Order: sequence, then structure tokens, then C-alpha cells
Amino acid sequence: MDTFISALLVGLVGVFCMLDSRLLGRLNFEQPLIGATLVGLVLGDVPTGLAVGAAVELVSMGLVQVGAAVPPDMVLGGIVASAFACLTGASAETAMTIAIPVAVLGQLLGIVFRSIIAALTHVADSAIEAGRFKKAYRMHIVAGTALYSLMYFLPIFAAVFVGTDVVQAIVDMIPAWITDGLNVASKILTAYGLALLLSMMLNKGMTVFLFLGFMLASYLGLSVIAVSIFGVILALILMSIKYANNGGVAIAGAGAEYDPLEDDE
Repeated sequence: MDTFISALLVGLVGVFCMLDSRLLGRLNFEQPLIGATLVGLVLGDVPTGLAVGAAVELVSMGLVQVGAAVPPDMVLGGIVASAFACLTGASAETAMTIAIPVAVLGQLLGIVFRSIIAALTHVADSAIEAGRFKKAYRMHIVAGTALYSLMYFLPIFAAVFVGTDVVQAIVDMIPAWITDGLNVASKILTAYGLALLLSMMLNKGMTVFLFLGFMLASYLGLSVIAVSIFGVILALILMSIKYANNGGVAIAGAGAEYDPLEDDE
């Protein structure tokens, strides 16, 4: 595939993922896993895109946006890292050394573009006070969307179009101790992200399932896919039992002639 076409397609993937939380109603396309997988799809290497996306997604779990604070843009980092891995055949671990610096760059760009958009908000406020609602609409929908699109498209297009050789040369220039440090940091953030996920999901009733999955993987040697399939089957069985019991209660009460409009005595 031509380099220009590849850069254009990957840039459009980035814009599409960005628009998810701005215009599409948050369909979960603005996630590192989804964005990187879409990059793998357009570049013809879905497994690599999926592997890079999964690695970046785990790291992003340890990042939380609080208020107006702008965290590193892991979606942008995942898209560029996935394109780099797909076009050079690099591993997911190597791609992660690119994802984190690009994510920090996306964080800086996000601060700059949000500052510009804040100025547009004041223009829209003035237009509303003057009764020029179409101008306010254009400031919000057209200008704001265009700025966010440029924020994603330009760095992604430049990174891919300049050439993976240049990106590879930059990576090769990074000292080994920095690369090793970034790899260790990504693994720590991955563990932190999983810990945050468990802290939200885990309770006394769910602990037994955590240990069940651990035993299936460690003692029986089942793969992640096998454990996941087992979990889905177990969830379906438990759901069928739960709703069967609820249905029995509903059927038992169906025989009584009860009018909800009647006053209770």
C-alpha cells in the first residue's frame, strides 16, 4: 500500500475514534484497543493491531481524567504505535516505546487545542447573546469538530507519512536504559490498571470467581480464551437459574386477581 494512502487511512481512523466522544454519543470507539485494531484492519494486519491495542489498553486503565486535567492521550499513542508495528513488523513491546511518548505529545496538544476551543466558547456565548444562534451552532459543531479533527489527523498523518524508517531511527537513538525504563513503567501501569479494574468489580460475592479463574489458568493450564469461554458459560447458567426463579415467583403470583388500580386497605 502506498505510504500516502496508509497515512491518510490511519489519520482518518484517528479522526473517527476522536469523533466518538464528540458527535457519535460514545460508542466506545475512542479506546486504544478499538483504535489500534481498526488501524490493523486498514493496514491488513489485524493481529498486530489487536496485540498493540490490548497492551496500550491495559496501560490506559491506570490513567484517570479528573475534572479538567488532561491525561496522556493513549488513543493517539495506540494508533501511532499500531501503525508503526503493522508497517515495520515490530513487536507490541517495541511499539509501546512509541505509544507512551506519543501519548504525552497528545496530552500537550490536547491542552493547546482545548485552550483554543475555550476561546471559541466565548465567541459562541457572544453570538447567543446577540441572537445569532446559527453562528453559535457553527462554533460548536463545525469549528470545534474541525479543530479536534486536526489535532488527531495531523500528528498521525505526519508520523506515518514521514516514514517508519524515521520512526525506527528515533527509536534506535533512544538509550537502552530509557527503553527498559519505559517497558518497566508500562508493565507497572498495566498492573495498576488491572488493580483499579478489580477494585471496581470485586466484592465478596465475586471473589470466588476470581480464584476460580486463577485456578483454571494456573493449575489446569487453560488459556485466556478457554477461561473466558468457561466464564461466559458459567454466567449464562447462573443467569438462567436466576431468571427461572424470578419467573417462578411471577407465575405463582399470577393466579391472584389483583387490580393495581384498586386502593390498598
